[in-house]
Amino acid sequence: MLRTHTCGQLREDLDGTETTLCGWVHRRRDHGGLIFIDLRDRYGFTQIVFDPKNKDAFAIGELVRPEWVLKVTGPVQKRKDDAVRSENPTGGVEVLVKNIEVLNESKTPPFEIDQEKDVGEEIRLEYRYLDMRRIRMQKNMALRSKVFQIIRKYFAEQDCIEVDTPCLIKGTPEGAREYIVPSRVYPGNFFVLPQSPQQLKQLCMVGGIDKYFQLCRCFRDEDLRGDRQPEFVQLDFEMSFCEQQDVMNVIEGSLISILKECGEKPLKTGKVERYTWQHVMDNYGSDKPDLRYDLPIVDIGDISKECGFNVFEDAIANKGIVRAICVPGGAELSRGEIDRWTELAKEQKAKGLAYILFKEEGPHSPLLKFFADGYLEKLQKALGAKTGDAIFFGADKFSVVCASLGRIRQEAAQRFDLIDTSVHSMLWVTDFPLCEETDDGGVTFSHHPFTHPHLDQWEKRNEDPFGITAICYDLVLDGYELGSGSIRIHDPKLQGEVFDLLGISKKDQEERFGHILRAFEYGAPPHGGFAYGVDRVVMILAGEPNIREVIAFPKDQKAKDLMLGAPSPMPEEQIEELGISIMKD
Repeated sequence: MLRTHTCGQLREDLDGTETTLCGWVHRRRDHGGLIFIDLRDRYGFTQIVFDPKNKDAFAIGELVRPEWVLKVTGPVQKRKDDAVRSENPTGGVEVLVKNIEVLNESKTPPFEIDQEKDVGEEIRLEYRYLDMRRIRMQKNMALRSKVFQIIRKYFAEQDCIEVDTPCLIKGTPEGAREYIVPSRVYPGNFFVLPQSPQQLKQLCMVGGIDKYFQLCRCFRDEDLRGDRQPEFVQLDFEMSFCEQQDVMNVIEGSLISILKECGEKPLKTGKVERYTWQHVMDNYGSDKPDLRYDLPIVDIGDISKECGFNVFEDAIANKGIVRAICVPGGAELSRGEIDRWTELAKEQKAKGLAYILFKEEGPHSPLLKFFADGYLEKLQKALGAKTGDAIFFGADKFSVVCASLGRIRQEAAQRFDLIDTSVHSMLWVTDFPLCEETDDGGVTFSHHPFTHPHLDQWEKRNEDPFGITAICYDLVLDGYELGSGSIRIHDPKLQGEVFDLLGISKKDQEERFGHILRAFEYGAPPHGGFAYGVDRVVMILAGEPNIREVIAFPKDQKAKDLMLGAPSPMPEEQIEELGISIMKD
Protein backbone atom coordinates (compact mmCIF):
# COMPACT_ATOMS: atom_id res chain seq x y z
CA MET A 1 0.00 0.00 0.00
CA LEU A 2 1.21 3.49 -0.80
CA ARG A 3 -0.46 4.88 2.34
CA THR A 4 -0.79 3.89 5.98
CA HIS A 5 -3.87 5.97 6.70
CA THR A 6 -6.60 7.82 4.80
CA CYS A 7 -7.03 11.58 4.96
CA GLY A 8 -10.07 11.21 7.21
CA GLN A 9 -8.57 8.76 9.68
CA LEU A 10 -6.05 10.55 11.87
CA ARG A 11 -6.97 11.62 15.43
CA GLU A 12 -5.22 13.06 18.49
CA ASP A 13 -4.49 9.61 19.91
CA LEU A 14 -2.03 9.07 17.03
CA ASP A 15 0.12 12.02 18.11
CA GLY A 16 3.76 11.22 17.31
CA THR A 17 2.91 8.33 14.96
CA GLU A 18 4.59 8.41 11.57
CA THR A 19 2.04 8.20 8.77
CA THR A 20 1.93 8.17 5.00
CA LEU A 21 -1.02 9.84 3.27
CA CYS A 22 -2.00 10.02 -0.41
CA GLY A 23 -4.49 12.41 -1.92
CA TRP A 24 -5.28 15.54 -3.86
CA VAL A 25 -4.32 19.08 -2.93
CA HIS A 26 -7.62 20.59 -1.86
CA ARG A 27 -6.35 24.00 -0.73
CA ARG A 28 -2.91 25.54 -0.39
CA ARG A 29 -2.07 28.41 1.98
CA ASP A 30 1.33 30.11 2.03
CA HIS A 31 1.89 31.98 5.30
CA GLY A 32 5.39 33.10 4.44
CA GLY A 33 7.37 31.04 6.92
CA LEU A 34 5.07 27.99 6.62
CA ILE A 35 3.05 26.34 3.88
CA PHE A 36 -0.19 24.56 4.72
CA ILE A 37 -2.01 22.15 2.44
CA ASP A 38 -5.35 20.44 2.97
CA LEU A 39 -4.85 16.99 1.51
CA ARG A 40 -8.08 15.34 0.38
CA ASP A 41 -9.26 11.87 -0.46
CA ARG A 42 -12.67 10.21 -0.41
CA TYR A 43 -12.54 9.85 3.37
CA GLY A 44 -11.83 13.45 4.39
CA PHE A 45 -9.11 16.12 4.78
CA THR A 46 -5.88 16.34 6.70
CA GLN A 47 -3.79 19.48 7.13
CA ILE A 48 -0.20 19.06 5.93
CA VAL A 49 2.51 21.43 7.21
CA PHE A 50 5.76 22.24 5.36
CA ASP A 51 8.59 23.47 7.61
CA PRO A 52 11.20 25.64 5.81
CA LYS A 53 13.91 23.77 7.73
CA ASN A 54 13.16 20.77 5.47
CA LYS A 55 14.39 22.53 2.35
CA ASP A 56 13.73 19.74 -0.16
CA ALA A 57 10.14 19.18 0.97
CA PHE A 58 9.50 22.93 1.31
CA ALA A 59 10.71 23.52 -2.25
CA ILE A 60 8.16 21.04 -3.53
CA GLY A 61 5.51 22.61 -1.29
CA GLU A 62 6.12 25.93 -3.04
CA LEU A 63 5.43 24.31 -6.41
CA VAL A 64 2.31 22.24 -5.76
CA ARG A 65 -1.06 23.55 -6.84
CA PRO A 66 -4.72 22.48 -6.40
CA GLU A 67 -5.57 18.95 -7.56
CA TRP A 68 -1.97 17.76 -7.71
CA VAL A 69 -1.71 14.20 -6.40
CA LEU A 70 0.75 13.79 -3.51
CA LYS A 71 2.24 11.13 -1.28
CA VAL A 72 3.28 12.61 2.06
CA THR A 73 5.13 10.97 4.95
CA GLY A 74 5.70 12.49 8.36
CA PRO A 75 4.74 12.48 12.05
CA VAL A 76 1.23 13.23 13.29
CA GLN A 77 1.17 16.15 15.71
CA LYS A 78 -1.57 17.77 17.72
CA ARG A 79 -2.57 21.27 16.68
CA LYS A 80 -2.34 24.16 19.06
CA ASP A 81 -5.59 24.84 20.90
CA ASP A 82 -6.34 28.00 18.91
CA ALA A 83 -5.78 26.12 15.64
CA VAL A 84 -8.16 23.21 16.28
CA ARG A 85 -11.01 22.94 13.74
CA SER A 86 -13.74 21.01 15.55
CA GLU A 87 -16.02 20.93 12.48
CA ASN A 88 -13.48 18.65 10.76
CA PRO A 89 -13.01 15.13 12.26
CA THR A 90 -9.26 15.46 11.66
CA GLY A 91 -9.22 19.09 12.78
CA GLY A 92 -7.25 18.36 15.95
CA VAL A 93 -4.13 17.09 14.17
CA GLU A 94 -1.79 17.85 11.30
CA VAL A 95 1.08 16.06 9.60
CA LEU A 96 4.53 17.61 9.49
CA VAL A 97 6.04 16.76 6.11
CA LYS A 98 9.24 14.75 6.26
CA ASN A 99 9.11 13.27 2.74
CA ILE A 100 6.90 14.20 -0.19
CA GLU A 101 6.42 12.69 -3.62
CA VAL A 102 4.42 14.23 -6.45
CA LEU A 103 2.46 11.32 -7.89
CA ASN A 104 0.91 13.47 -10.59
CA GLU A 105 0.48 17.09 -11.52
CA SER A 106 -2.80 18.66 -12.60
CA LYS A 107 -3.85 21.34 -15.02
CA THR A 108 -5.94 24.13 -13.55
CA PRO A 109 -9.48 22.64 -13.34
CA PRO A 110 -12.23 24.35 -15.36
CA PHE A 111 -14.13 25.00 -12.11
CA GLU A 112 -13.29 25.15 -8.42
CA ILE A 113 -13.44 21.78 -6.73
CA ASP A 114 -12.79 23.01 -3.20
CA GLN A 115 -15.94 25.16 -3.14
CA GLU A 116 -19.62 24.42 -3.67
CA LYS A 117 -20.24 27.18 -6.17
CA ASP A 118 -22.84 27.18 -8.93
CA VAL A 119 -21.20 25.73 -12.01
CA GLY A 120 -22.92 25.33 -15.37
CA GLU A 121 -24.26 21.80 -15.76
CA GLU A 122 -22.80 21.39 -19.23
CA ILE A 123 -19.23 21.93 -18.05
CA ARG A 124 -19.81 19.77 -14.97
CA LEU A 125 -21.01 16.89 -17.15
CA GLU A 126 -18.20 17.36 -19.67
CA TYR A 127 -15.67 17.09 -16.82
CA ARG A 128 -17.71 14.68 -14.71
CA TYR A 129 -14.58 12.96 -13.36
CA LEU A 130 -13.63 16.29 -11.76
CA ASP A 131 -17.16 17.02 -10.61
CA MET A 132 -17.16 13.67 -8.81
CA ARG A 133 -14.28 14.85 -6.61
CA ARG A 134 -16.50 17.49 -5.02
CA ILE A 135 -17.88 16.77 -1.55
CA ARG A 136 -21.49 16.90 -2.74
CA MET A 137 -20.98 14.22 -5.38
CA GLN A 138 -18.83 12.08 -3.10
CA LYS A 139 -21.64 12.03 -0.53
CA ASN A 140 -24.22 11.21 -3.18
CA MET A 141 -22.18 8.33 -4.58
CA ALA A 142 -21.63 6.92 -1.09
CA LEU A 143 -25.36 7.22 -0.34
CA ARG A 144 -26.23 5.45 -3.58
CA SER A 145 -23.82 2.62 -2.77
CA LYS A 146 -25.32 2.24 0.70
CA VAL A 147 -28.86 2.06 -0.69
CA PHE A 148 -27.79 -0.70 -3.08
CA GLN A 149 -26.26 -2.66 -0.19
CA ILE A 150 -29.41 -2.29 1.92
CA ILE A 151 -31.59 -3.50 -0.95
CA ARG A 152 -29.49 -6.58 -1.60
CA LYS A 153 -29.34 -7.48 2.09
CA TYR A 154 -33.07 -6.93 2.58
CA PHE A 155 -34.24 -9.03 -0.38
CA ALA A 156 -31.80 -11.81 0.46
CA GLU A 157 -33.41 -11.88 3.92
CA GLN A 158 -36.81 -12.21 2.18
CA ASP A 159 -35.53 -15.48 0.67
CA CYS A 160 -35.37 -14.02 -2.85
CA ILE A 161 -33.09 -15.31 -5.60
CA GLU A 162 -31.18 -12.64 -7.52
CA VAL A 163 -31.50 -13.38 -11.24
CA ASP A 164 -29.71 -11.45 -13.99
CA THR A 165 -31.93 -10.99 -17.03
CA PRO A 166 -30.50 -10.08 -20.45
CA CYS A 167 -30.13 -6.58 -21.89
CA LEU A 168 -30.62 -7.75 -25.48
CA ILE A 169 -34.25 -8.82 -25.76
CA LYS A 170 -37.32 -8.72 -27.99
CA GLY A 171 -39.39 -5.55 -28.15
CA THR A 172 -41.93 -5.21 -25.32
CA PRO A 173 -44.96 -2.91 -25.47
CA GLU A 174 -44.75 -1.07 -22.16
CA GLY A 175 -45.67 2.44 -23.16
CA ALA A 176 -42.26 4.02 -23.84
CA ARG A 177 -40.10 4.17 -26.95
CA GLU A 178 -37.34 1.56 -26.99
CA TYR A 179 -33.67 1.71 -27.92
CA ILE A 180 -33.10 -0.58 -30.91
CA VAL A 181 -29.94 -2.65 -31.43
CA PRO A 182 -29.34 -4.01 -34.96
CA SER A 183 -28.21 -7.62 -35.36
CA ARG A 184 -25.18 -8.22 -37.59
CA VAL A 185 -25.80 -11.97 -37.72
CA TYR A 186 -29.45 -11.59 -38.69
CA PRO A 187 -29.60 -8.61 -41.08
CA GLY A 188 -32.83 -6.63 -40.89
CA ASN A 189 -33.59 -7.94 -37.41
CA PHE A 190 -33.16 -6.10 -34.14
CA PHE A 191 -32.82 -6.53 -30.43
CA VAL A 192 -34.10 -3.86 -28.07
CA LEU A 193 -32.70 -2.70 -24.74
CA PRO A 194 -35.26 -3.54 -22.03
CA GLN A 195 -37.61 -0.91 -20.67
CA SER A 196 -37.90 -3.36 -17.78
CA PRO A 197 -37.53 -7.13 -17.35
CA GLN A 198 -41.31 -7.42 -16.96
CA GLN A 199 -41.94 -10.51 -19.07
CA LEU A 200 -38.68 -12.14 -18.04
CA LYS A 201 -39.43 -11.92 -14.34
CA GLN A 202 -42.88 -13.35 -14.96
CA LEU A 203 -41.24 -16.22 -16.82
CA CYS A 204 -39.03 -16.71 -13.76
CA MET A 205 -42.23 -17.35 -11.83
CA VAL A 206 -43.31 -19.92 -14.43
CA GLY A 207 -39.84 -21.41 -13.93
CA GLY A 208 -40.48 -21.95 -10.23
CA ILE A 209 -38.08 -19.30 -8.87
CA ASP A 210 -40.92 -18.28 -6.46
CA LYS A 211 -39.23 -15.07 -5.24
CA TYR A 212 -37.01 -13.04 -7.56
CA PHE A 213 -35.23 -9.72 -7.29
CA GLN A 214 -32.76 -7.81 -9.39
CA LEU A 215 -31.08 -4.42 -9.45
CA CYS A 216 -31.43 -4.08 -13.18
CA ARG A 217 -30.49 -1.47 -15.74
CA CYS A 218 -33.40 -0.30 -17.88
CA PHE A 219 -33.58 1.90 -20.97
CA ARG A 220 -36.27 4.23 -22.32
CA ASP A 221 -35.89 6.45 -25.35
CA GLU A 222 -38.17 9.23 -24.14
CA ASP A 223 -38.06 12.94 -23.44
CA LEU A 224 -36.17 13.70 -20.26
CA ARG A 225 -37.28 15.44 -17.08
CA GLY A 226 -35.51 16.21 -13.84
CA ASP A 227 -36.42 12.80 -12.40
CA ARG A 228 -35.77 10.75 -15.55
CA GLN A 229 -32.77 9.41 -17.45
CA PRO A 230 -32.65 7.34 -20.67
CA GLU A 231 -30.93 4.58 -18.69
CA PHE A 232 -31.57 3.97 -15.03
CA VAL A 233 -31.45 1.34 -12.30
CA GLN A 234 -34.59 -0.10 -10.79
CA LEU A 235 -35.29 -2.67 -8.12
CA ASP A 236 -37.37 -5.43 -9.65
CA PHE A 237 -39.27 -7.89 -7.47
CA GLU A 238 -41.65 -10.73 -8.29
CA MET A 239 -43.21 -13.44 -6.14
CA SER A 240 -45.52 -16.43 -6.67
CA PHE A 241 -48.64 -17.58 -4.80
CA CYS A 242 -49.34 -14.11 -3.48
CA GLU A 243 -52.02 -11.47 -3.20
CA GLN A 244 -51.67 -7.72 -3.55
CA GLN A 245 -50.96 -7.09 0.13
CA ASP A 246 -48.14 -9.65 0.17
CA VAL A 247 -46.22 -7.75 -2.49
CA MET A 248 -46.95 -4.41 -0.87
CA ASN A 249 -45.66 -5.65 2.50
CA VAL A 250 -42.32 -6.73 1.04
CA ILE A 251 -41.79 -3.54 -0.98
CA GLU A 252 -42.90 -1.27 1.84
CA GLY A 253 -40.46 -3.02 4.15
CA SER A 254 -37.57 -2.40 1.77
CA LEU A 255 -38.28 1.34 1.59
CA ILE A 256 -38.72 1.60 5.35
CA SER A 257 -35.33 -0.10 5.76
CA ILE A 258 -33.72 2.40 3.39
CA LEU A 259 -35.32 5.38 5.15
CA LYS A 260 -34.32 4.04 8.54
CA GLU A 261 -30.65 3.58 7.64
CA CYS A 262 -30.16 6.45 5.18
CA GLY A 263 -32.87 8.99 5.89
CA GLU A 264 -33.04 11.71 8.50
CA LYS A 265 -36.76 12.44 8.35
CA PRO A 266 -39.76 10.56 9.81
CA LEU A 267 -42.93 9.73 7.91
CA LYS A 268 -45.49 12.51 8.37
CA THR A 269 -48.16 10.27 9.88
CA GLY A 270 -45.76 7.62 11.17
CA LYS A 271 -46.97 5.10 8.58
CA VAL A 272 -47.38 4.50 4.86
CA GLU A 273 -50.82 5.76 3.85
CA ARG A 274 -53.09 3.96 1.39
CA TYR A 275 -55.63 5.51 -1.00
CA THR A 276 -57.42 4.49 -4.15
CA TRP A 277 -56.63 6.10 -7.48
CA GLN A 278 -60.09 7.64 -7.54
CA HIS A 279 -59.57 9.23 -4.13
CA VAL A 280 -56.24 10.90 -4.94
CA MET A 281 -57.45 12.12 -8.32
CA ASP A 282 -60.61 13.56 -6.79
CA ASN A 283 -58.82 15.26 -3.90
CA TYR A 284 -55.37 16.14 -5.25
CA GLY A 285 -55.64 15.99 -9.05
CA SER A 286 -52.68 13.62 -9.30
CA ASP A 287 -51.96 9.90 -9.00
CA LYS A 288 -48.69 10.80 -7.24
CA PRO A 289 -49.74 13.49 -4.74
CA ASP A 290 -47.35 15.11 -2.30
CA LEU A 291 -49.16 14.91 1.05
CA ARG A 292 -46.61 16.90 3.02
CA TYR A 293 -49.13 19.72 2.52
CA ASP A 294 -52.93 19.79 2.37
CA LEU A 295 -54.60 21.98 -0.31
CA PRO A 296 -57.41 19.59 -1.28
CA ILE A 297 -59.37 20.01 -4.48
CA VAL A 298 -63.11 20.39 -3.80
CA ASP A 299 -65.96 19.22 -6.01
CA ILE A 300 -68.39 22.14 -6.42
CA GLY A 301 -70.53 20.57 -9.12
CA ASP A 302 -73.66 20.36 -6.96
CA ILE A 303 -73.66 24.07 -6.10
CA SER A 304 -72.69 25.15 -9.63
CA LYS A 305 -75.56 23.70 -11.68
CA GLU A 306 -77.40 27.03 -11.67
CA CYS A 307 -74.58 29.35 -10.69
CA GLY A 308 -75.12 31.77 -13.58
CA PHE A 309 -71.69 31.24 -15.14
CA ASN A 310 -72.14 29.43 -18.47
CA VAL A 311 -68.69 27.79 -18.45
CA PHE A 312 -69.49 25.95 -15.22
CA GLU A 313 -73.03 25.07 -16.21
CA ASP A 314 -72.02 23.83 -19.67
CA ALA A 315 -69.28 21.61 -18.22
CA ILE A 316 -71.83 19.91 -15.95
CA ALA A 317 -74.38 19.57 -18.77
CA ASN A 318 -71.74 17.88 -20.95
CA LYS A 319 -70.92 15.31 -18.25
CA GLY A 320 -67.82 17.16 -17.16
CA ILE A 321 -66.91 18.32 -13.66
CA VAL A 322 -66.41 21.62 -11.83
CA ARG A 323 -63.85 21.74 -9.06
CA ALA A 324 -61.89 24.37 -7.16
CA ILE A 325 -58.94 24.81 -4.84
CA CYS A 326 -58.53 27.42 -2.10
CA VAL A 327 -55.00 28.80 -1.77
CA PRO A 328 -54.24 30.40 1.63
CA GLY A 329 -52.66 33.82 1.12
CA GLY A 330 -53.34 33.62 -2.61
CA ALA A 331 -54.90 37.10 -2.77
CA GLU A 332 -51.40 38.58 -2.86
CA LEU A 333 -50.63 37.00 -6.23
CA SER A 334 -49.78 39.55 -8.90
CA ARG A 335 -51.41 39.68 -12.29
CA GLY A 336 -48.19 38.37 -13.83
CA GLU A 337 -48.15 35.38 -11.49
CA ILE A 338 -51.77 34.55 -12.26
CA ASP A 339 -50.99 34.74 -15.99
CA ARG A 340 -48.11 32.32 -15.47
CA TRP A 341 -50.33 29.93 -13.51
CA THR A 342 -52.88 30.17 -16.32
CA GLU A 343 -50.22 29.03 -18.79
CA LEU A 344 -49.41 26.10 -16.50
CA ALA A 345 -53.09 25.10 -16.56
CA LYS A 346 -53.18 25.41 -20.34
CA GLU A 347 -50.18 23.07 -20.59
CA GLN A 348 -52.52 20.48 -19.04
CA LYS A 349 -55.07 21.14 -21.84
CA ALA A 350 -57.27 23.47 -19.78
CA LYS A 351 -58.82 26.36 -21.72
CA GLY A 352 -57.88 28.83 -19.00
CA LEU A 353 -57.81 29.38 -15.24
CA ALA A 354 -60.72 31.14 -13.54
CA TYR A 355 -60.04 32.68 -10.13
CA ILE A 356 -61.31 34.85 -7.27
CA LEU A 357 -59.00 36.89 -5.05
CA PHE A 358 -60.45 37.71 -1.64
CA LYS A 359 -58.71 41.04 -1.00
CA GLU A 360 -59.16 43.31 2.00
CA GLU A 361 -61.42 45.61 0.00
CA GLY A 362 -63.55 42.70 -1.21
CA PRO A 363 -63.54 39.84 -3.73
CA HIS A 364 -61.84 40.53 -7.06
CA SER A 365 -62.52 38.50 -10.21
CA PRO A 366 -63.84 38.94 -13.75
CA LEU A 367 -66.31 36.14 -12.93
CA LEU A 368 -68.29 37.99 -10.26
CA LYS A 369 -70.60 39.75 -12.71
CA PHE A 370 -71.83 36.37 -13.98
CA PHE A 371 -72.58 34.74 -10.63
CA ALA A 372 -76.16 34.27 -9.47
CA ASP A 373 -77.17 35.78 -6.12
CA GLY A 374 -75.79 33.81 -3.20
CA TYR A 375 -73.35 31.70 -5.25
CA LEU A 376 -70.24 33.53 -4.00
CA GLU A 377 -71.26 32.84 -0.40
CA LYS A 378 -71.82 29.15 -1.22
CA LEU A 379 -68.32 28.99 -2.73
CA GLN A 380 -66.70 30.54 0.33
CA LYS A 381 -68.49 28.12 2.62
CA ALA A 382 -67.66 25.06 0.51
CA LEU A 383 -63.97 25.95 0.28
CA GLY A 384 -63.45 27.69 3.62
CA ALA A 385 -62.10 30.78 1.82
CA LYS A 386 -61.46 33.88 3.88
CA THR A 387 -59.99 37.33 3.32
CA GLY A 388 -56.47 37.00 1.94
CA ASP A 389 -57.16 33.71 0.16
CA ALA A 390 -57.73 32.88 -3.50
CA ILE A 391 -59.89 30.29 -5.25
CA PHE A 392 -58.92 28.73 -8.58
CA PHE A 393 -61.38 26.77 -10.71
CA GLY A 394 -61.41 23.97 -13.26
CA ALA A 395 -64.41 23.13 -15.43
CA ASP A 396 -63.93 20.50 -18.13
CA LYS A 397 -63.73 16.73 -18.48
CA PHE A 398 -62.36 14.80 -15.51
CA SER A 399 -58.82 14.27 -16.81
CA VAL A 400 -58.30 17.93 -17.74
CA VAL A 401 -59.61 19.34 -14.46
CA CYS A 402 -57.53 16.91 -12.41
CA ALA A 403 -54.35 17.63 -14.35
CA SER A 404 -54.73 21.41 -14.35
CA LEU A 405 -55.79 21.88 -10.72
CA GLY A 406 -53.26 19.27 -9.63
CA ARG A 407 -50.56 21.39 -11.28
CA ILE A 408 -51.87 24.56 -9.62
CA ARG A 409 -51.86 22.75 -6.27
CA GLN A 410 -48.14 21.99 -6.69
CA GLU A 411 -47.34 25.53 -7.75
CA ALA A 412 -49.28 27.04 -4.85
CA ALA A 413 -47.48 24.86 -2.30
CA GLN A 414 -44.09 26.00 -3.60
CA ARG A 415 -45.09 29.66 -3.95
CA PHE A 416 -46.45 29.94 -0.41
CA ASP A 417 -43.94 27.61 1.26
CA LEU A 418 -46.58 25.13 2.39
CA ILE A 419 -44.44 21.97 2.10
CA ASP A 420 -43.29 20.48 5.40
CA THR A 421 -39.75 19.51 4.39
CA SER A 422 -38.97 18.08 7.84
CA VAL A 423 -40.94 14.90 7.07
CA HIS A 424 -41.52 12.36 4.30
CA SER A 425 -44.92 11.43 2.93
CA MET A 426 -45.23 7.90 1.58
CA LEU A 427 -48.45 6.40 0.26
CA TRP A 428 -49.82 3.55 -1.78
CA VAL A 429 -52.20 4.35 -4.62
CA THR A 430 -54.33 1.33 -5.57
CA ASP A 431 -57.09 0.30 -8.00
CA PHE A 432 -55.93 2.17 -11.10
CA PRO A 433 -58.08 1.98 -14.23
CA LEU A 434 -57.05 -1.02 -16.30
CA CYS A 435 -57.35 0.94 -19.56
CA GLU A 436 -57.26 4.50 -20.77
CA GLU A 437 -58.49 6.19 -23.92
CA THR A 438 -56.05 7.08 -26.69
CA ASP A 439 -56.14 10.40 -28.52
CA ASP A 440 -57.94 8.75 -31.44
CA GLY A 441 -60.60 7.17 -29.22
CA GLY A 442 -59.02 3.74 -28.94
CA VAL A 443 -58.21 1.67 -25.87
CA THR A 444 -54.73 1.20 -24.43
CA PHE A 445 -53.37 -0.13 -21.15
CA SER A 446 -52.75 2.22 -18.22
CA HIS A 447 -49.69 0.33 -16.92
CA HIS A 448 -48.92 -2.74 -19.05
CA PRO A 449 -51.03 -5.48 -20.67
CA PHE A 450 -50.11 -8.14 -18.08
CA THR A 451 -51.97 -6.42 -15.20
CA HIS A 452 -54.79 -8.49 -13.72
CA PRO A 453 -58.25 -6.86 -13.84
CA HIS A 454 -60.76 -7.08 -11.01
CA LEU A 455 -62.79 -10.05 -12.24
CA ASP A 456 -66.08 -8.82 -10.77
CA GLN A 457 -65.94 -6.00 -13.35
CA TRP A 458 -64.55 -7.98 -16.26
CA GLU A 459 -67.86 -9.08 -17.79
CA LYS A 460 -68.72 -5.43 -18.49
CA ARG A 461 -65.52 -4.82 -20.46
CA ASN A 462 -67.21 -4.36 -23.82
CA GLU A 463 -69.80 -1.87 -22.50
CA ASP A 464 -67.44 0.14 -20.28
CA PRO A 465 -63.74 -0.73 -20.72
CA PHE A 466 -62.68 2.40 -18.85
CA GLY A 467 -64.73 1.47 -15.80
CA ILE A 468 -62.62 -1.61 -15.07
CA THR A 469 -60.02 -1.25 -12.34
CA ALA A 470 -56.87 -3.33 -12.05
CA ILE A 471 -55.16 -5.06 -9.14
CA CYS A 472 -52.46 -2.48 -9.45
CA TYR A 473 -50.55 -0.32 -6.97
CA ASP A 474 -48.08 2.56 -7.10
CA LEU A 475 -45.82 3.76 -4.30
CA VAL A 476 -45.37 7.54 -3.94
CA LEU A 477 -42.74 9.36 -1.88
CA ASP A 478 -42.89 13.15 -1.46
CA GLY A 479 -44.83 13.58 -4.68
CA TYR A 480 -42.59 11.30 -6.76
CA GLU A 481 -43.83 8.01 -8.15
CA LEU A 482 -41.18 5.54 -7.00
CA GLY A 483 -42.62 2.66 -8.98
CA SER A 484 -45.54 0.48 -9.91
CA GLY A 485 -46.65 -3.07 -9.38
CA SER A 486 -49.58 -5.37 -9.93
CA ILE A 487 -50.92 -8.85 -9.64
CA ARG A 488 -50.20 -10.36 -13.05
CA ILE A 489 -52.41 -12.35 -15.36
CA HIS A 490 -51.37 -16.03 -15.25
CA ASP A 491 -54.31 -17.52 -17.18
CA PRO A 492 -53.63 -17.62 -20.96
CA LYS A 493 -57.35 -17.32 -21.72
CA LEU A 494 -57.72 -14.13 -19.64
CA GLN A 495 -54.49 -12.75 -21.12
CA GLY A 496 -55.88 -13.30 -24.61
CA GLU A 497 -59.11 -11.52 -23.65
CA VAL A 498 -57.12 -8.51 -22.40
CA PHE A 499 -55.20 -8.42 -25.68
CA ASP A 500 -58.51 -8.55 -27.55
CA LEU A 501 -59.85 -5.61 -25.51
CA LEU A 502 -56.73 -3.62 -26.38
CA GLY A 503 -57.30 -4.30 -30.09
CA ILE A 504 -54.23 -6.52 -30.49
CA SER A 505 -54.90 -8.98 -33.32
CA LYS A 506 -54.37 -12.72 -32.92
CA LYS A 507 -51.45 -12.50 -35.33
CA ASP A 508 -49.81 -9.72 -33.31
CA GLN A 509 -50.50 -11.60 -30.09
CA GLU A 510 -48.56 -14.57 -31.43
CA GLU A 511 -45.70 -12.50 -32.89
CA ARG A 512 -45.25 -10.22 -29.89
CA PHE A 513 -46.33 -12.37 -26.96
CA GLY A 514 -46.32 -15.96 -28.19
CA HIS A 515 -43.48 -16.87 -25.84
CA ILE A 516 -45.31 -15.79 -22.68
CA LEU A 517 -48.70 -17.15 -23.80
CA ARG A 518 -47.10 -20.54 -24.42
CA ALA A 519 -45.38 -20.40 -21.03
CA PHE A 520 -48.72 -19.75 -19.33
CA GLU A 521 -49.98 -23.05 -20.79
CA TYR A 522 -47.48 -24.99 -18.66
CA GLY A 523 -48.79 -24.35 -15.18
CA ALA A 524 -48.07 -20.67 -14.48
CA PRO A 525 -48.58 -19.90 -10.78
CA PRO A 526 -50.52 -16.85 -9.57
CA HIS A 527 -47.91 -14.14 -9.16
CA GLY A 528 -47.35 -10.41 -8.72
CA GLY A 529 -44.55 -7.95 -8.36
CA PHE A 530 -43.27 -4.43 -8.21
CA ALA A 531 -40.39 -2.26 -9.40
CA TYR A 532 -39.10 1.09 -8.16
CA GLY A 533 -36.46 3.47 -9.44
CA VAL A 534 -33.42 3.34 -7.17
CA ASP A 535 -31.94 6.52 -8.68
CA ARG A 536 -35.13 8.39 -7.77
CA VAL A 537 -35.05 7.07 -4.19
CA VAL A 538 -31.44 8.25 -3.78
CA MET A 539 -32.31 11.64 -5.31
CA ILE A 540 -35.04 12.20 -2.71
CA LEU A 541 -32.87 11.05 0.20
CA ALA A 542 -30.01 13.28 -0.94
CA GLY A 543 -32.35 16.28 -1.22
CA GLU A 544 -31.25 16.81 -4.80
CA PRO A 545 -33.50 18.57 -7.32
CA ASN A 546 -32.30 16.46 -10.23
CA ILE A 547 -31.65 12.76 -10.71
CA ARG A 548 -28.42 13.52 -12.57
CA GLU A 549 -26.81 14.51 -9.26
CA VAL A 550 -26.93 10.95 -7.92
CA ILE A 551 -25.74 9.12 -11.05
CA ALA A 552 -22.02 8.87 -11.70
CA PHE A 553 -22.15 9.41 -15.47
CA PRO A 554 -25.59 10.71 -16.48
CA LYS A 555 -26.85 12.06 -19.78
CA ASP A 556 -27.77 15.72 -20.13
CA GLN A 557 -31.26 17.13 -20.78
CA LYS A 558 -30.99 16.14 -24.45
CA ALA A 559 -29.88 12.56 -23.65
CA LYS A 560 -26.28 13.26 -24.64
CA ASP A 561 -23.13 12.15 -22.85
CA LEU A 562 -21.05 15.33 -22.92
CA MET A 563 -18.02 13.65 -21.37
CA LEU A 564 -17.74 10.79 -23.88
CA GLY A 565 -19.29 12.67 -26.78
CA ALA A 566 -22.07 10.12 -27.28
CA PRO A 567 -24.06 9.42 -29.34
CA SER A 568 -21.55 9.70 -32.16
CA PRO A 569 -21.27 8.63 -35.81
CA MET A 570 -20.01 5.13 -36.54
CA PRO A 571 -17.54 4.09 -39.29
CA GLU A 572 -19.27 3.54 -42.62
CA GLU A 573 -17.95 -0.02 -42.96
CA GLN A 574 -19.53 -0.95 -39.63
CA ILE A 575 -22.85 0.57 -40.68
CA GLU A 576 -22.74 -1.38 -43.95
CA GLU A 577 -21.90 -4.59 -42.09
CA LEU A 578 -25.10 -4.18 -40.09
CA GLY A 579 -27.14 -3.72 -43.26
CA ILE A 580 -28.27 -0.24 -42.25
CA SER A 581 -28.83 2.74 -44.49
CA ILE A 582 -28.53 6.21 -42.92
CA MET A 583 -30.98 8.86 -44.13
CA LYS A 584 -29.17 12.20 -44.31
CA ASP A 585 -30.75 15.64 -44.37
